[in-house]
Amino acid sequence: MTRLSVNINKIATLRNSRGGTMPSVTEAAIRCQQFGAEGITIHPRPDERHIRYNDARDLKPLVTTEFNIEGYPDPRFIALVLEVLPQQVTLVPDSPSAITSNAGWDTLKHRDFLKEVVGKFQKAGIRVSLFVGTEPEMIDGAAQIGADRVELYTEPYATDFPVNPEKAILPFIKAARTAEKLGLGLNAGHDLSLENLRYFDQHIPNLLEVSIGHALIADALYLGLEKTIELYLECLKKG
Repeated sequence: MTRLSVNINKIATLRNSRGGTMPSVTEAAIRCQQFGAEGITIHPRPDERHIRYNDARDLKPLVTTEFNIEGYPDPRFIALVLEVLPQQVTLVPDSPSAITSNAGWDTLKHRDFLKEVVGKFQKAGIRVSLFVGTEPEMIDGAAQIGADRVELYTEPYATDFPVNPEKAILPFIKAARTAEKLGLGLNAGHDLSLENLRYFDQHIPNLLEVSIGHALIADALYLGLEKTIELYLECLKKG
């Protein structure tokens, strides 16, 4: 069964909009795990507009499943990850002003930079995943850099899914097969939802983990967090 990692950034966004500590990101992480989530993902950005760097420190002893920290590897982010030592770090090419991730790495253009960063994290015992598109050359570049996994950027799939699911999934199937041939583990994330997750999971070979935040937290406003996680896990059941 593909693992579900819940991105709790939106909990922090709500907290920060009012100030104070409510809702609590630490309590949200604890509850997500109690309700069946198999990982917690956070994505601290330089302006700390949602997850703060101290949140990562506070969450470390509370995440008993898998702790995944996403972000652009600037010096401050690198220092945080090496301090907190999550099980996985997912490197994304976001600029500081990006609202959300909107592209994968050019692993050829940034090969030397990424290779150095990946090496630092792996030396500390942290699994490294690179956020990429479906282009075979970018996945091959990730393998050449030495990444452990790639995370496929799935917004194009989510956008095209309502119109033509078969066409939408095809590049991702090819990308998954490329990753498998290169010995890379496979994750996926961005705009996956209750509407498109089951189809994606059923058609992508060797998918290890999906990271879902925005849609899952939005659904939880109507359905409750426990029921929502239950429904997402149901989408990931094989057979």
